[in-house]
Amino acid sequence: MLLTIDVGNTHTVLGLFDGEEIVEHWRISTDARRTADELAVLLQGLMGMHPLLGEELGDGIDGIAICATVPSVLHELREVTRRYYGDVPAVLVEPGVKTGVPILTDNPKEVGADRIINAVAAVELYGGPAIVVDFGTATTFDAVSARGEYVGGVIAPGIEISVEALGVRGAQLRKIEVARPRSVIGKNTVEAMQAGIVFGFAGQVDGVVGRMARELADDPDDVTVIATGGLAPMVLGESSVIDEHEPWLTLIGLRLVYERNVSRM
Repeated sequence: MLLTIDVGNTHTVLGLFDGEEIVEHWRISTDARRTADELAVLLQGLMGMHPLLGEELGDGIDGIAICATVPSVLHELREVTRRYYGDVPAVLVEPGVKTGVPILTDNPKEVGADRIINAVAAVELYGGPAIVVDFGTATTFDAVSARGEYVGGVIAPGIEISVEALGVRGAQLRKIEVARPRSVIGKNTVEAMQAGIVFGFAGQVDGVVGRMARELADDPDDVTVIATGGLAPMVLGESSVIDEHEPWLTLIGLRLVYERNVSRM
């Protein structure tokens, strides 16, 4: 089985693949202070509960693919693969790793690994042109050309960041649950904030995607818009431009990159 690990700024998502099928997944908090040994214990605890894996760390794991936006966590995971999975092929997404997607930006090394991995999966699953909207710590919009090239994107504050900022900076406001209110016009402070977040972000998605699609293709209707990320379900029903929802897009991309690199190792 292939273990895929997507380390984001707030959460880390792990997926277990049996061939092309994801058979198990976990979401944990990202903590830059965790050591390699602590991460190994955490992995053992999670995977030890799966019936297809053995109780010992590494039992049943044939390969590992990792991408991380937090350098310190990537460093510790590199140590985990060396110390605890020494005989298992591991692909860590970084410069030099073969993705199959040309990166047409001013400085390709600046582009987050997760954004490239999302582009890889988008091309494989839906072809180009495409736009990936990833609802994470930041809301990112990534454009893929008709030829399968990563051509750039947009980075905006994420939903949770915005909710936290309102609660901290607003004297009479507080942190709220992100949920769809009864109507756009809130009848109380909580509903008013929820309306601003849910419908505000849906409007942001529609506006940004519309502008990107007009730049990306002669006919904007040819562009496939894919939503992913933990908070995507909050906006799916309110946005008019999202065509596909793939919650495991990054994990699928990691599987594809692993397959494209493992034969070269």
